[in-house]
Amino acid sequence: MTRVWMLPVLLLLTGAAVATGPARGGDPVLAAVLLVLFVLFAGMTSPLVFPRPVPAAEARRRSAVDGRPVVYWRPGCTFCLRLRLRLGRDASRLHWVDIWRDPAGAAEVRAANGGDETVPTVFVADRPHTNPDPAWVREQLPSAA
Repeated sequence: MTRVWMLPVLLLLTGAAVATGPARGGDPVLAAVLLVLFVLFAGMTSPLVFPRPVPAAEARRRSAVDGRPVVYWRPGCTFCLRLRLRLGRDASRLHWVDIWRDPAGAAEVRAANGGDETVPTVFVADRPHTNPDPAWVREQLPSAA
């Protein structure tokens, strides 16, 4: 659990340290801008920007019922963040599995990627697709009925 927060916390601490210089030097505006940037970076690398993760077994069960893809991801992954941001509101229509929280999910990703934990790995109809284009993922969503 703590591993998922290491990078965001490190970014916050670094931002505070970097902003201290301009603040002490009499430039509070630059200090505030730097701090805000580091807070934004920390937020983007945290699990907070992703929909609530579910265990791999639950995601597979739900996917079998509703036909929605399952996305295996991990915090701090820029490709996962790209997928999440490009999907926009549609991201909540997928089932998200955090491989750092779910060893079974990490094992599925390794099995699909020759032993590597390459994410995002998206399973559509039990077929893995590694780092797919976000537009393609959106096309795989069942139409709202």
